[in-house]
Amino acid sequence: MGSFLMTTTMMTGATMAQTPVASAQQAYLTPERVFADPALSGPGASGVKLSPDGTLLTWLKPKDSDHNIQDLWAVPVKGGEPFLLVDANSLSSADKVLSEAEKSRRERMRVSARGVVAYEWSENSQSILLPLDGDIYLVDRASRKVSRLTETAGDEVDAKLSPKGGAVAFVRDQTLYLKDLKTGTETQLSPKGEGTTTYATAEFIAEEELDRHTGYWWSPLATQIVYQKTDESGVDIAQRVEIGGEGVKIIDQRYPFAGKPNAVVELYVKTLGGGDVKVDLGSNPDIYLTRVNWAKDGKSFYVQRLSRDQHTLDLLQVDPVTGVSKVILSDTSGTWVELHDDFRLLADGSFIWSSERDGNKHVYYYGSDGKLIRQVTHGDWPVDRLADINEKTGELYFEASKETPIEHGLYKVSYKTPGEPVALTKAGGWWSVSVSGGGAAFIGSYSDPKTPTQSALYDGTGKRLRWIEENKLDAKHPYYPYKDTYSQPEFGELTAADGEKLEYYLLKPRGFDPAKKYPVIVSIYGGPAAKTVKKTWVSPATRLWQESGYIVFSLDNRGTPGRSVKFGRSIYKSFGGPDIDDQIMGANWLKTLPYVDGDHIGITGWSQGGFVTLMAMTAKDTPFAAGAAGAPPSQWQLYDTAYTERYMSTPQDNPKGYAGGDVLNRIDNLKPGELLLMHGMADDNVQLTNSTRVMAALQKKGVPFELMLYPGERHGLKGNERNLQKFRLQLDFFNRKLKAGS
Repeated sequence: MGSFLMTTTMMTGATMAQTPVASAQQAYLTPERVFADPALSGPGASGVKLSPDGTLLTWLKPKDSDHNIQDLWAVPVKGGEPFLLVDANSLSSADKVLSEAEKSRRERMRVSARGVVAYEWSENSQSILLPLDGDIYLVDRASRKVSRLTETAGDEVDAKLSPKGGAVAFVRDQTLYLKDLKTGTETQLSPKGEGTTTYATAEFIAEEELDRHTGYWWSPLATQIVYQKTDESGVDIAQRVEIGGEGVKIIDQRYPFAGKPNAVVELYVKTLGGGDVKVDLGSNPDIYLTRVNWAKDGKSFYVQRLSRDQHTLDLLQVDPVTGVSKVILSDTSGTWVELHDDFRLLADGSFIWSSERDGNKHVYYYGSDGKLIRQVTHGDWPVDRLADINEKTGELYFEASKETPIEHGLYKVSYKTPGEPVALTKAGGWWSVSVSGGGAAFIGSYSDPKTPTQSALYDGTGKRLRWIEENKLDAKHPYYPYKDTYSQPEFGELTAADGEKLEYYLLKPRGFDPAKKYPVIVSIYGGPAAKTVKKTWVSPATRLWQESGYIVFSLDNRGTPGRSVKFGRSIYKSFGGPDIDDQIMGANWLKTLPYVDGDHIGITGWSQGGFVTLMAMTAKDTPFAAGAAGAPPSQWQLYDTAYTERYMSTPQDNPKGYAGGDVLNRIDNLKPGELLLMHGMADDNVQLTNSTRVMAALQKKGVPFELMLYPGERHGLKGNERNLQKFRLQLDFFNRKLKAGS
């Protein structure tokens, strides 16, 4: 779950393929078209980067013929047409079997595509490092020649160029290696990893819940590498039966269940050509290593250390020669301290930091001694993330939903002189950006309900310099025939029991008649990892519910992100409490609308959305007539430490909260035939046990339910075919449950 968002976007049954087209200007979506290539939302650009010299833009682009395969594309900043830089099919093979380490890493990073999934520019802008299918390649910019750097039995994972570009580091078989690009010489840098001991790799919990996907860090001068040692010997073994379509494997997975031991992590500094120094992380080994950042001069580095209860986040300054550390700043909370990537070291040793201490996440300016100089941003709104800093002008750039929680943009403000932030992006939708050169330029992706995601390069004032993917919704766009068929979302607010404002959107079905009553699909996530109510492009999969005659409704309950501390902490120690109350309130509000069939409201979600679905369906006197729950955590003791304990504390310290969040303690409220349960049979995140215990309980009580298991699938379903099947399954289920007499 962690950062996993998979709100169930649904499709329509096979009968929809027979829907007649009214005219050339108005076509009707079918599930067969929605789950096919090319993607109806148009060409997308992910992983967009500006070369360090600022002259070339590169990005990952799915093939029109297969959206699951990505190529590397490029375009000159100052003019010229985009061109294919690396064709994935020339290097990648669908038959390649990745190692468990690489498969797990991709699962933690939510990478479902194959081909080119990551790349890194060299500092001199002359080459690009390309990890692909467990091997490493180097692309020469001038000639576009691709050279293979490794060809071994094991997979090379998490490859990184040295800051000076003369070498590449990587992890293979749990061990850190270095390859000299001139001589081709390979050197083992860490001790040999084996068994439950690994080197230079982020442990499961760091990847899944702390948003850290690496376990080593180059020094700026390329003379040292900080790497972690991970000992999982004390972590419980979850014997997971991985059931695929053609066989069964037994996986002994080290899984840190809530309240149980975590992996023990140590940190070392390796001097190239020299020895290793252990870093002092404190006397308590039961902590989380969350971030590592080098100072620009390489004379020190900084470690963020989070306490096991996540009430204290310490910033340590470390001497790389001795490993001696000292705490220069601490953030504390009575609930949890929210992690971030906003720590920025300035040339004089001062730094920028984010904190929620005033009730919202804001940016703060500190001296090198850790003493506060000033709070930079203020207001009843939270900063989302720090994007860049310009030390010459004293300005910093950040993303935020400043004006409203359902929009998102880029702003700049001085950290030296008090002042109001200045918006650099237009209002009305949702921006995500990557800022370069101290605010000289930024790569911006934008969408709103009428605009599919567009990507472009902008200067520091927000003026567009050139398109990357214009994705214009014109007659050539794949969605163009449908653009006037479906109504746009209606946004609004409801008021929770404690007075908090809850954002929602509502989509009306095609051909909406206010004199009729319609069934509703409530599509939710409902957890602290993601929100669903945003002014963004509506996916064609969601539009299929409108095509099928349903109202679609989504509500961001208390505990979802991007709001105040009070709003987010409402669910502390009480998953299954305020979150479910808010969703029930939303359904009861729907019943007051004259065009809603109040007896036929369904709810669906995946991951934490599956949990919310189960809990909503088993609430006493639930307003929901049917629910489709995907990969749901059904008992929080079965989920991992960092995520669960952050919001629920431990089972030992919060037994009442854990009991309240266990769906089996309220399973008697579920009426026969109201539930569809779905789960991947190789899920290593929310393990299948979460669903099998629900199955067993319902069978013991003689309560019928519907079930769909996905052989070989982990936490999210991959590929058009499976998602088409999932939609048809859900549509069939909801049609039978919510369309009485149809």
